[in-house]
Amino acid sequence: MFFGSSLTSMAATLLAVLLAITLHELAHGYAAYCLGDNTAKAAGRLTLNPISHLDPIGALMMLIAGFGWAKPVPVNPFFFKGNRTTGMMLVSLAGPLTNLIVAYIAYTIFVAGHGFYQIPFLYEFLNYCIVLNVYLAVFNLIPIPPLDGSKILAGFLPKQTAYKFLTTMEQYGFLFLMALILLDITDLFIYPIANGILDAYGWILNLIF
Repeated sequence: MFFGSSLTSMAATLLAVLLAITLHELAHGYAAYCLGDNTAKAAGRLTLNPISHLDPIGALMMLIAGFGWAKPVPVNPFFFKGNRTTGMMLVSLAGPLTNLIVAYIAYTIFVAGHGFYQIPFLYEFLNYCIVLNVYLAVFNLIPIPPLDGSKILAGFLPKQTAYKFLTTMEQYGFLFLMALILLDITDLFIYPIANGILDAYGWILNLIF
């Protein structure tokens, strides 16, 4: 994550971050709720209030290290209607998919408004909103716990294999993920994929406008 030197850039970045993580976590909770799980709603997580989704340590890491995390939405697949494995995959996919949709909407507004060059805050907010949401979506699809991609991958594996994968990786997944981030290894595949998505959005919007 990038914080500009000006107050306008900092405010635009913070607002874009709060919007991205709030909608990401809300999407997880709402998807689970639609499948019959009331856990997130009972915990007060079906809300647009960003404070409800902020993790204190994760928020501090965003400011210090440029990466962080939100408070995970509580989900209980035992309450799902239908297949629990499929339900968990859908709930996990809901967050990244929402971020991609938000990025596309922000990109559309940006292009339709000809970049809003005369309004610095709006210009920077939309820019950050586009980039942060796409990168957040791609990052969360990495198949390493506690990221969403691990639960999506587990859904394609046989039950016993998936259980061993998740229980084993959940013990060391966070440390492994931090090592990949600090060594900039995640950048090797996140950047090309995210930039490819941004290019595709730009191509589509160029055809429309």
